[in-house]
Amino acid sequence: MGNAVITVAGKGGVGKTSISAAIVRQLVRDHPGARILAIDADPAVGLATALAVQVKETIDDIRKAITASGEEDKSKKTAIELLGESKFRIFDAMVEQDGFAFLAVGRPEAAGCYCSINSYLKAVISMVSDEFDYVVIDGEAGIEQVNRRVMERVTHLILVTDPSKKGTQVIQTIKKVADELVMYQAIGVIVNRLNDPEVARYVDTGGIPVLSEIPDDVNLALCDVQGRSVMELPDDSNLVLGVQRALKALGIA
Repeated sequence: MGNAVITVAGKGGVGKTSISAAIVRQLVRDHPGARILAIDADPAVGLATALAVQVKETIDDIRKAITASGEEDKSKKTAIELLGESKFRIFDAMVEQDGFAFLAVGRPEAAGCYCSINSYLKAVISMVSDEFDYVVIDGEAGIEQVNRRVMERVTHLILVTDPSKKGTQVIQTIKKVADELVMYQAIGVIVNRLNDPEVARYVDTGGIPVLSEIPDDVNLALCDVQGRSVMELPDDSNLVLGVQRALKALGIA
C-alpha cells in the first residue's frame, strides 16, 4: 500500500517515541526501496535520539526565518502561504538516513501557544504525505494536535497507553476527538509496558481494538543506556515483535 500516514499518540511517558522509532525500523526492513519519512512532531524531541539522527534545521526554524523576513505582514500570512515560500527549505531540512528521511518540528522558544507551529505543521504534513509511501509521525503527548486538526490527513492512528487508568482515559479522549476531526482509515491501541497478564484483563480501552500488548523491553533499556538507536534492536526484542503484531493487525506489514 502507498501513502500511509501513521500517527502515534497517547499520554506522555507511555513509550510513544520508542514505538514510533520501532515502526520506522520495521517499515525500513519490510519495504526496501519505499519512500519513508519519520516526523518528530513532539516538542520533547525524542525521536531524533531514538533513531540516531542529527538534526540541523527544524520546521520551526524555517517558519521563524520566513516570518522574520516579512516581519511587517507576517500576521496576515496563512500557513499555506508560508509553506509556499518554504517548501524547498523543508525538503532541504530533511535528514537522509539509511532507508528513511527525517524531519523535526522543533521546539518553539516562545512560551505559551503552539497554534502557529501547529497550523504550519498541518500544512507540512499535507504537502509531504504525497511525496512519501509511508509517513510516521511521533505526535505530542495528549490531544492538542488532534484537536487542532494537525493530524487531519492521518490514515492510521496508533494510540499508545500503559496499563494505567490515566493512560487509557487519554487514548479514549483522543479517539473521541479523532472520530470527528481525523480522516483515519484504521485505529488501534498498543498497550505498552504490560508485564502481568493478569493486569491485561483490567485494561479498559473503551472498545478501541488492541493491536498488541508489549512487556517492558530489556533490550530497549540497554540500547538507551548505551546510546544506541532503536534501529539496532535485535529482531526478537519485545518492542520489535509487538510493533510487528500491531502493523500486521492494521494491514500495514
